[in-house]
Amino acid sequence: MWQELRTELHPRGLEIVTVALDANVEAAQRVIEAAKPEHPSLIDEAHLVDELFGVVNVPSGVWIDEEGMIVRPPEPAFPGRSAYRMTHVPDNLPPQLKAMLEEAQKIRTEPEKYVAALRDWVDRGAGSEYALSRGEVIERSRPRPIEEAEGAAHFELAEHLHRRGQTDDAVRHFREAHRLQPDNWTYKRQAWSLADPLQGPTEQYEGDWLSDVRKIGAENYYPPLRM
Repeated sequence: MWQELRTELHPRGLEIVTVALDANVEAAQRVIEAAKPEHPSLIDEAHLVDELFGVVNVPSGVWIDEEGMIVRPPEPAFPGRSAYRMTHVPDNLPPQLKAMLEEAQKIRTEPEKYVAALRDWVDRGAGSEYALSRGEVIERSRPRPIEEAEGAAHFELAEHLHRRGQTDDAVRHFREAHRLQPDNWTYKRQAWSLADPLQGPTEQYEGDWLSDVRKIGAENYYPPLRM
């Protein structure tokens, strides 16, 4: 879907850069190669993008102008309807997978609103009502209390330990990152997927994707767009 939007808007001056936040480089690379994108498609194994920009869930988009200034901080970014919302969930799936897909269909996405705003910015630049001032960008950006900095440090250490094969030590630091920043879904999903590709219940972690989404309500998985 990003490729279609890039094909439309690149001649009008927009470049799209996609970044996969995934410690499993080979899996992310397979997805990118299958999509055959024409735009830059990167893999952020160390999760630097979410740490630097304040991304806590995917997909998130950041708008950056020609001068390198952020004009919209991270927000839910859907270029089209989520495949989960358009797919009929077969009854013969494994119960955990079936329940996850049914819950995913309840998640709120706002692709029409997001894409309309993006097109307006491409056409009107700084004159677009959707291009925020520097003060508005700061106001909308996430605060960075000490707990988030400590959580980022624990998450980075956990990934390092996991790459070294020290799984038990890695889990301990992943759990601490989750405790310090409980609303960071990129931290949760990375740890869960390393323990179970379906991010289901495991002995290593108290939560899992389905349980945690149900706890907050699927409609709250992404915040509403502020346009």
